[in-house]
This record gives sequence, structure tokens and C-alpha cells, in this order.
Amino acid sequence: MPPKFRPRFFIILLLATAATISVHSLSNALNFERLPLFREAPAFRNGRECPQVTWSSIINGQSRHDPSSIIHIAMTLDSTYLRGSVAGILSVLQHATCPENIVFHFIATHRRAELRRTVTVTFPYLNFHLYHFDADLVKGKISSSIRRALDQPLNYARFFLADLLPASVSRIIYFDSDLIVVDDVAKLWNINLGAHVLGAPEYCHANFTNYFNSRFWSNPAYAASFRGSKPCYFNTGVMVIDLVKWRDGKYTQKLEYWMRIQKKYRIYELGSLPPFLLVFAGNVEGVEHRWNQHGLGGDNLHGLCRDLHPGPASLLHWSGKGKPWLRIDSKRPCPLDSLWAPYDLYRHSLLFSDS
Repeated sequence: MPPKFRPRFFIILLLATAATISVHSLSNALNFERLPLFREAPAFRNGRECPQVTWSSIINGQSRHDPSSIIHIAMTLDSTYLRGSVAGILSVLQHATCPENIVFHFIATHRRAELRRTVTVTFPYLNFHLYHFDADLVKGKISSSIRRALDQPLNYARFFLADLLPASVSRIIYFDSDLIVVDDVAKLWNINLGAHVLGAPEYCHANFTNYFNSRFWSNPAYAASFRGSKPCYFNTGVMVIDLVKWRDGKYTQKLEYWMRIQKKYRIYELGSLPPFLLVFAGNVEGVEHRWNQHGLGGDNLHGLCRDLHPGPASLLHWSGKGKPWLRIDSKRPCPLDSLWAPYDLYRHSLLFSDS
């Protein structure tokens, strides 16, 4: 006699199986989404005037010649902004007089093996290191901001460069992942920081009331942070940092202090920028504005098209909501996105399909 069919049991089994498959599929989608593929970049070689350095001296952050002959650049890497990072790297190398004397220091929170493979395959001749950033260092200190992208732990990795990089690296250029360099980066590297810890283009006409809310300004102790100085706005996507002075002055702890204040009292809305303004504004070595033509991504809400600022440009920065690769893919590019496109090494699937 055949066994009795139990429809209720069968339905429960089907639902449980479907749920397991859905959870597994979701996990794969979240954690194992394939990274973008890129064309291999050309090899860029030093000019005859470049000092010769060995790979061992690059690893140690030192040279037998002038220490400034090795340029150190830090950038973050993640799947969301990887296409922008690759374009930025290519732009630096393409315009450098001594590209073989540049070392990139990449920082990632996850998928480091895949990111390392992507960088190695795309830039076979690149000198680089890849560091792990522990997101737990900041997760409990981040409060929501005006744009979700600003709330990601990796956005705060710039606070910890002095801890992540080896002590042999005494100076670093920090670049965001949504910019291209159209000049020799050595010009930026060789600026004189004087007694300052940090150098960046400053904008002293900025109204600081836009960066902090009424809870900040109504607290005399907080508002006094800018007393006795002439604070100027600066964009933290392009900075030259003296890591020795940073470590000696314990500036990471100073930035973390304001993160804790923000978490408790919510005194601003703009992610990682306000702590930098609170700690450094009024004490920054001014850099020519040409080294950060920022805001090309529009504001943080709408990402509308913008024009270049008046004057020459050595670096174009799509800070703001609008990113050139997303606007290009959506067939709604802004006019200035055409300046980014030549550095895009992304392999479009339609161009490389087998059909």
C-alpha cells in the first residue's frame, strides 16, 4: 500500500527549501558579487631625468637618493568605487614624469584578495601595498549623514593613515576615488608644508554655519574651537600629510574625539569632513586651487552638472552625488564627464562578449 501523501508536510518542505535557497542567493549577491573587469593599462616608464630607485627601497619607503624621489599615494578600494579608483590610478601614472617612483597604498575593508588580483592584472607594473582597515574601529562611532555613501566605514580610513602605513612612510598624498590627475603629481608631492601637518587647497570664503548645525553653534565650548584662528574650508579628498607630525600630535585621537561628540549630540550632517575642519581648519598649508577642482559631482542630494571653477586645473574631482561612470552608463553624462572617460579602463560586457 503506497504511503499516505501529506500535502501540508510537502508544502512546508518546499517553503523551507525555497527560503534556504533565497538566503544563500542573497548571501552570494551581497558577498560574492563579481568585481568589475578592466582592460590592462599600458606600462609607464621613468624619464631619463628620474632618480633610480630599487624595489627594496620602495618597500621600505626609502631611497639612497633624495627621499622625495619616491612618491607615496593612499587611496581606498571597494567594489562600489573601484571603477573610479582605477581611472584615478591611470591618470596619475599617465601624467607622471617618474611613474616607476610612485607607490600606491591601498586600503580595503573586505575582498582584499580579489582587489589585489584586480589591481595586479590591470596594472602589472604598479608598485603597491594593500592594507586591511578594520571597520569595527569606527562602526560604533559613525552617525547617519546627508548621504548614505558618506556613512561607510571606509570613508573614515583617512583618519587612520598614520596607523595603517609603516613608520618608514613619513609623507603621504591622500586621494579620493572619484578624481583624475591631469598634471605631474610630483608638483603636489613637493609642496613645502612648513610647520603644518596637512596641506590642501583652502576656500576661505566658505560660510562655516553650513557645516555645523545649531546644536554646535549654541554650545560655547564647541563654537570656541575656531576662536583665535581664521578657519577655511578644505576638501578632504585631496590632502598632503606629514605622517611624522600627525603621529607626534596624536591627530587620529583628536578626530575620534569629535566623532564621539557627534554620535552623542549630532552637531553636523556631513560624514567625515567636519572632524577634519574642527581639528585642522585655520592650520592648513594652502595649496593652489588647481589641485582640487572639486564639486564636479554636484551637491550631495541631486548631483547636478557643474562647470569648472575659473583658473587652471591639475586635478578634477567629482565630489558630490554624481559620479561620471554612473552618469555615462545611464546615458545621461554631464559635459565634464567627457574629461573622465578617457581614463576609464572598464571592460563593457557587450564589447568583450563571445557572441
